[in-house]
Amino acid sequence: MTDPRPVLVVTSLHDPTADVVIDELHERDIPVVRLDSGDFPASLSVEAEITPHGLQGRLQTPSRAADLSRVRALYYRRPTGFAFPHLSEQDARFAVTQARYGLGGVLAALPGCLYVNHPHRIGDAEFKPAGLAAAVEAGFWVPPTLITSCPDAARAFVKRHDAVIYKPLYNPVYLIDGVSSVVKIAEVGAEEIDEGVAGTAHLFQRRVRKVADARVTVIGSSLFCVRIDSGLLDWRTDYSRLRYTPVEPPQGIEAALHRYMRHFGLVFGAFDFCVGEDGRWWFMECNPSGQWYWLESETGLPMCAALADLLERAT
Repeated sequence: MTDPRPVLVVTSLHDPTADVVIDELHERDIPVVRLDSGDFPASLSVEAEITPHGLQGRLQTPSRAADLSRVRALYYRRPTGFAFPHLSEQDARFAVTQARYGLGGVLAALPGCLYVNHPHRIGDAEFKPAGLAAAVEAGFWVPPTLITSCPDAARAFVKRHDAVIYKPLYNPVYLIDGVSSVVKIAEVGAEEIDEGVAGTAHLFQRRVRKVADARVTVIGSSLFCVRIDSGLLDWRTDYSRLRYTPVEPPQGIEAALHRYMRHFGLVFGAFDFCVGEDGRWWFMECNPSGQWYWLESETGLPMCAALADLLERAT
């Protein structure tokens, strides 16, 4: 008998990666309820009651309903934010907080549900300083890194190392002449650091002399490792120059990956490494909501099937 418990997919309307996962689940006759929390309350409603038997109630979309007590898994992928444009600024601020802590709190408290990943764990893991500190604890090689708002500290750090890069701690989208843009990773010299550094926090990191990059996607107990050759400082700036090769990770990497995942309570993670001239894999970051499907298209690695297995709770 087919298990009637649905998988919730919480994502934006236009998400091709979620689309392929949903298609795979449908092929397996797994019920799916897709929703975007940003649709609340216009086309998404919630009824949740805390009872002596735990959380009970339902979510209702225009085409689907989900029993909150019977959700088998939740796939959380960058839904849009809450918005109340018809309200005044103060009323909208109140409504957004109530939606976040109300609907958001319900989605974070589903009984017996497997989260891929839990939204609170995603939030924890998105802080770069926490991720870098956890990487050291897990046993990865991590380049010397400085987070500072002090110009003198930044200049001193740059002078101590032969090459240093600047990277944003989080990368919001800017509109420049109507085009979506982000702050790019770049090498920086001591003479380029001015008093503007004092305006906020910045991340400086010793540049790794690399021969390639590596992306490791962890899905449950499965690892998918791909070497990326590009010759670029940041391979994300020009996908047309990338060459992909499935590889095995060096000794010790797999154990460190799982230690890192346990630290943050993750079951999915997209890890980026620089492959140094010395052969070491240097940890750069782990994105708990990272993209992965383009790598399956390029390499044939069965990542979608592994994720569907995890959501189906077949493994």
